[in-house]
Amino acid sequence: MKNFNKILLIMAFASLMFAGENKLKVIAFAQDDMSNDFRKAQVYEGLNEAKKHKNIKYIYSDAKAQTSLLIANIQKYIDMNVDCIIVGTNDEKALDEILEQADKKGKKIIILDRGVKSDKYTTFINSDNIEIGQIGAKYIAEKLNYKGVVLLFEGLLTADVTQLRTKGFMDEISKHTDIKVIKRTGNYLRRDAIMEMEKVIKAEIKIDAIFAESDSMVSGARSAMMRYKIDPSSIIMVGCDYTSEAQDAIKKGTQTGSVLFPLGATKAVKVAIKLFDNQKVEKHIEIPVKLVTKENVEQVKPIF
Repeated sequence: MKNFNKILLIMAFASLMFAGENKLKVIAFAQDDMSNDFRKAQVYEGLNEAKKHKNIKYIYSDAKAQTSLLIANIQKYIDMNVDCIIVGTNDEKALDEILEQADKKGKKIIILDRGVKSDKYTTFINSDNIEIGQIGAKYIAEKLNYKGVVLLFEGLLTADVTQLRTKGFMDEISKHTDIKVIKRTGNYLRRDAIMEMEKVIKAEIKIDAIFAESDSMVSGARSAMMRYKIDPSSIIMVGCDYTSEAQDAIKKGTQTGSVLFPLGATKAVKVAIKLFDNQKVEKHIEIPVKLVTKENVEQVKPIF
């Protein structure tokens, strides 16, 4: 009888533990590449927000820029039966099949920052990337007095954000016939921008301005220029994201500006919690952007 009561006690305790665990909601972030400063900061911003909520468990994975691994990570989260999956992708067309599968399993899916072709998700959180390109183009055109050569550093060519920022930039800058644009691909990475900028310098291509679709690429371009004894303040340089490094560079005059592009992960976690509470959320949620220059650099907080 004593042993029987002990078993009953253990069973009751296990039942309580199971009930307690059932109250936990699991958010899983399938990120494409955490070697990218912005993408890494996204993950940790989401983690910091999740820590504020006792009933939320937050896990994440790094696909190391491998689409196949990103798909495998999403599959793993489906199999684990997590409550919500946040997805950061590197290819707008690659996830159709896995998102279809997640949708059939009734999973809540939040697409963050970079879009997908599929509509099999719960909500898409991003900023207006065409507007980002337009903001950069307008500002640079004005600073150039509508004449000169601009180096456009593009990000991942398979990502919709790259295509949209480039479209916004090119549509706006093409209004000025005395401005010529040359393009290089930096994949949103500092190291790739360094290599591409070195090629431009060695080829003795004269440029008057740079628009980079991330501040990491501005940083890479700046590093290459300094290595070759070129003063970064001698040309107009505008990035995107508005990191602490960009803020410091704008203050020093070695970067002209940056388009603030919020990480969005705090918003994603808050939206996930709304979904857990059965609240209605919009299919598309847009986060505003704005230009930061020396005029307002002291008033605007960097994203990380």
